[in-house]
Amino acid sequence: MQVSSGKKLNFDNTEVAFRNKSKSELNSAYWLFKVMSSNFLTQVGPPVTNLFLNIGLPIQGLIKSTIFKQFCGGETIAECEHTIRELGESKVGTILDYSVEGEEEEHVFDFTCAEIIRTVDRAAGDPRIPITVFKVTGIARFGLLEKLDAKLELSADEKAEFARVKNRCERICRTAFEKNVPVMIDAEETWIQETIDNLALDMMMLFNKEKLIVYNTYQLYRHDKLADLKADHLVAREAGFILGAKIVRGAYMEKERRRALEKGYPSPIQLDKKSTDTDYNAAITYCVENVEQLGLVCGTHNETSCGILAELLDKHDIDHNHPHVYFSQLLGMSDNLSFNLSDAGYNVAKYVPYGPVKAVMPYLFRRAQENTSIAGQTSRELDLITREKNRRNS
Repeated sequence: MQVSSGKKLNFDNTEVAFRNKSKSELNSAYWLFKVMSSNFLTQVGPPVTNLFLNIGLPIQGLIKSTIFKQFCGGETIAECEHTIRELGESKVGTILDYSVEGEEEEHVFDFTCAEIIRTVDRAAGDPRIPITVFKVTGIARFGLLEKLDAKLELSADEKAEFARVKNRCERICRTAFEKNVPVMIDAEETWIQETIDNLALDMMMLFNKEKLIVYNTYQLYRHDKLADLKADHLVAREAGFILGAKIVRGAYMEKERRRALEKGYPSPIQLDKKSTDTDYNAAITYCVENVEQLGLVCGTHNETSCGILAELLDKHDIDHNHPHVYFSQLLGMSDNLSFNLSDAGYNVAKYVPYGPVKAVMPYLFRRAQENTSIAGQTSRELDLITREKNRRNS
């Protein structure tokens, strides 16, 4: 019997979307999105900010009280506790995401691996942290993954290096299995993704036979990923494990197109947004139709896709809080989706990035640029915040 909250889903309900925001927090978010709506500032801001940080100008405090506060939980797991508690009060889960990236040294990879395991340990037994996540490039050198994807011969040292990468990956996933905490492996650039996909499938074969623990991520702005999802599901059925699939549109579109043009190979990106949307919605439909053998995390800021998934659960008589179905958005964005979905009884979890301010700046710059490049995203955020400010003042 399908279970729901009985509440009608309404993504325009700003009272629910911002009920955990004080007046000053709402005003801060309003001015931040105002600044981010300027393409000039989001293009010029990153190099200027990096310059200021590198020469030691004291701007970390300003960053931490503005863009960092909007999109990150803190610099440490302990600093994220306030966000975990606040989201939990609205029955929205936290996905702790240690967002340090772009490192190259083995000792950093070992530290990052240990930190990811600490997020799993923190999540164990706490329903407010239902899922964890990591990036393979957090525990592996990009150049090594690139060489593996290109099917180039590895040196003896590189083979040993990759053995350490696999060991880190397995330690994270084994801890997740032992603590009964699902873990998602994020997608990255196409020219390292096959190696990541293979690692993810290996981890699922090891740890997803009894329960849903490991998820891989499918970027549907790639024209081949719907087929890959279905092919991986066949592998899972034959090998006897549950496929975990986080479905996203994608995060590297401009970089992917530019590289394909420079190197003279066909772009892996869909021809247009409509094709991406079509494949995205087909992917979440496929997951729902196979919900017992396939776990879905629907990572999207797209209202239409969220509405389609909600309708699919009702159509197939699936509980709104089925453990194999989660909606997910980023902290600081699309609160109208996250909190209204939660209010209607659906499983929802926010990505909560954390890490030292300087180390998470690449993540924050992507968020700022993403908001200006996604059609209408910033104006939509501003419109919702303005309406809630007016509602409170009326």
